[in-house]
Amino acid sequence: MMRDYKRETEERVAFIRKVMTDAHAKALVFANSGGKDCALVGILCKMACDDTLSIMMPCHSKRNYGEDIDDAVALCKQFDIDYITVDLTPVREAFMTAIGLTGQEVTAEAASNIAPRMRMTVDYAIAQSRGALVAGTGNRSETYVGYFTKWGDGAYDFNPIYDLTVGEVYEFLDYLQAPENIRRKAPSAGLYEGQTDEGQLGVTYAQIDEVILTGTTEDPTALERIQRYHRNTAHKRNHPPRYGV
Repeated sequence: MMRDYKRETEERVAFIRKVMTDAHAKALVFANSGGKDCALVGILCKMACDDTLSIMMPCHSKRNYGEDIDDAVALCKQFDIDYITVDLTPVREAFMTAIGLTGQEVTAEAASNIAPRMRMTVDYAIAQSRGALVAGTGNRSETYVGYFTKWGDGAYDFNPIYDLTVGEVYEFLDYLQAPENIRRKAPSAGLYEGQTDEGQLGVTYAQIDEVILTGTTEDPTALERIQRYHRNTAHKRNHPPRYGV
C-alpha cells in the first residue's frame, strides 16, 4: 500500500499547531544546518506557522560556511522561510581558550560536541525572545544509535519527525520536492573537515533502518555495532537518574 504523504503531512502540521496552542507559543525556530532532517522540519514548521525562523550557525568546519549554508539558504528561499546567520566560530574559540587556561584537556570528541550545545543555547535565547518554541530535528535512526549530542541537538520543545527513519525522511523530502542537493548529498553533522555520519558510525543508515524495522541486517559486524551503539547510548534517550523519583 502506498504511503499517503499528503495526509501524513497534514497530521504532522496539526501536531505542531497543537503543541504551539498548548504552550501558548506564537512562533517557531529551528536550527538549519542545510541537511535532510532540518529541511523536513523547517518545511513542516512553515506549513504550521508563518512565523518560523531558520537559524544558521556555522562553526569551525569549512563545510559549514560553504555547501551547508548554500543548501540552508536554498531551502529557505524555496519555502519562503525567514532566516538569520549566527557565526559561532569565535565563540567556540573563546570557549576552548577559557577551558585551556585551567589546564584541563578537552578531547577531540568532547570538542566536537561544543558546537551543537552552543547552537541550542542560541536557539533557546532567540526562541524565548520571540515567544517561540524550538523544533527538534533528530530522526528515529539517529536516536536509536544515540547519534546526537546530549543537551545539544538532542534538546528541543517538540520533534515532528522523531518517528521517521532516515530512509523515510528522504522519501518525505522527495514528496515535498526539497532542494535536490539536500536530498542527494551524504549526511554530515559537519563536526570536522571531511566528516560524514556513516563514515563516523562505521555503518550505513540503510543498515540502521533495517535493524529498527526488522530486528536484523545481513552484515553481522554491522548488526553487532548497531546493537552496541543502542545499548551504550541508552542514557541519552532516558531522563537522567533523579533521586526520589
